[in-house]
Amino acid sequence: MEAFSLNKKLILFVVLLATFTTLALSQGNRVAGGPQGTRVGFYRSTCPSAESVVQSAVRSAVQANPTIAPGLLRMFFHDCFVNGCDASILINGASTEKTAPPNSLLRGFEVIDAAKTQLETTCPGVVSCADILAIAARDSVVLTGGRSWQVPLGRRDGLVSQASDTANLPAFNDPMTVQIQKFADKGLNIQDLVTLVGGHTIGTAACALFSYRLYNFNNTNGPDPDINPAFLPQLRALCPNGGDGSRRVALDTDSVNSFGSSYYENLRNGRGVIESDAKLWSDRRTQRFVQGFLGGNGQRFNAEFGRAMIKMGDVGVKAGTQGEIRRVCTATN
Repeated sequence: MEAFSLNKKLILFVVLLATFTTLALSQGNRVAGGPQGTRVGFYRSTCPSAESVVQSAVRSAVQANPTIAPGLLRMFFHDCFVNGCDASILINGASTEKTAPPNSLLRGFEVIDAAKTQLETTCPGVVSCADILAIAARDSVVLTGGRSWQVPLGRRDGLVSQASDTANLPAFNDPMTVQIQKFADKGLNIQDLVTLVGGHTIGTAACALFSYRLYNFNNTNGPDPDINPAFLPQLRALCPNGGDGSRRVALDTDSVNSFGSSYYENLRNGRGVIESDAKLWSDRRTQRFVQGFLGGNGQRFNAEFGRAMIKMGDVGVKAGTQGEIRRVCTATN
């Protein structure tokens, strides 16, 4: 009887061990792809051409208009920070995210639509708009000289898009404490913040977003002291006091269409264009991470950027039975 009891215990132990091992392996595979259930190769059997179709659409658009690349990268960032990476930024309509002031100058929506139209022909109802946007952001980096990374896929599209939800997007004049908190609210740390804002190595900003730094910063009748005095005349020439606020200025001087770590060199040299960027160097909490990206031909930055994009790309992801796969990206089904 005692031997029988021991045998039962041994069998139970083996079963529990096997179950635990299976769960652990399953959990390990899931985490390797992404904590929200995304994984690399999600469409390998259901739509093997998914990534190549998106890549082709992005390449054609960027070759015709280089400003599309930073537009798509910003679009992904702005999407993930509002209700998660669920393509809610793509929905048309009154008072949707797309109509909110922070998103009013984004560009590249037609590229996502073009890729979706082609994928609906080859793989109808399979590839989400959220995944198309994630792939397009990666390809925009690659096409401007950045390093590629494998994008975990499997997101589903959101059903809600409200302009009012964009209030928590990081802003051009946020104090560093506010920036840090906004990223922390999405599960992103200070290193992630400094890395992801490095996406400003490509693209431009309107004079209206930073000209206040050039002439009457904080009602001092003078410029922001974070601006290098040698850089100030250049910015003032581009954005005269009372001039055209819509004029665009490169966020990374001399590198507007080239992805790399020169952005951080400019921050160190007092050549950050918008206030929130300049604070990355003047605040000790972020300065050490900026320093880590200096030199080395941008090798570390490129590696870290892909890692941070994967991490951000899993913010608030909808998977399983959540959300839907939209038939068109501009409207829910």
